[in-house]
Amino acid sequence: MLSLENVKKSFVEPDGHTLHILDVPSFDMKAGEQVVLVGRSGCGKTTLLHCIAGIAEVTTGRILVDGVELTRLSEGGRDALRADKMGYVFQTFNLLQGFSAIENVVLGMTFGNGITDTARARHLLERVGLADRMNHFPATLSVGEQQRVAVARALANKPRLLLADEPTASVDSANQQSIIDLLRDTCREEQVTMLLVTHAPEVAKQFTRVVPLEEINRAVKK
Repeated sequence: MLSLENVKKSFVEPDGHTLHILDVPSFDMKAGEQVVLVGRSGCGKTTLLHCIAGIAEVTTGRILVDGVELTRLSEGGRDALRADKMGYVFQTFNLLQGFSAIENVVLGMTFGNGITDTARARHLLERVGLADRMNHFPATLSVGEQQRVAVARALANKPRLLLADEPTASVDSANQQSIIDLLRDTCREEQVTMLLVTHAPEVAKQFTRVVPLEEINRAVKK
């Protein structure tokens, strides 16, 4: 479902020095697999997710998503592939402030096949404990509630691959487990492949496959 081959990502700093962020010889995930990436701050976890999503362009290497070589696509092609096959839970939520919680989730469906399913949007928001907050706008929601809307939106379009960047970082312990359960159960039921980044040991220990990024990213100094 997901395959990385010799993926490198670097940036040229203002002083001309090249900063190497990623150097991943290989990484693979099977369809339906749920994997957790862990690692210290600055080891490239978010950058790797951005490259897999096609938000950032790799310097060299190949990334295949569901049989499509993402790294050969134009920016528009990567956007279309992401809309059609991926869901993404961003650390910063990226909710649209002029839309209510349920409108944000429904809008997420339109970027793929264009088919909206309000009943599914309501179901997902109920699953993350927002049954009574669906018509509230992001500015009136707590940080944790906005995170839960972002999780529901990422699952709305029934993606083939879900990328989750610290999905419980802004959620209190009372709601942390409900989000993890929603992600794991929905991905299992719908055969969604999930790659999740977390700093939380209590989250990582729930998964069978936990990958320290320092072990696969040669750009990180050990």
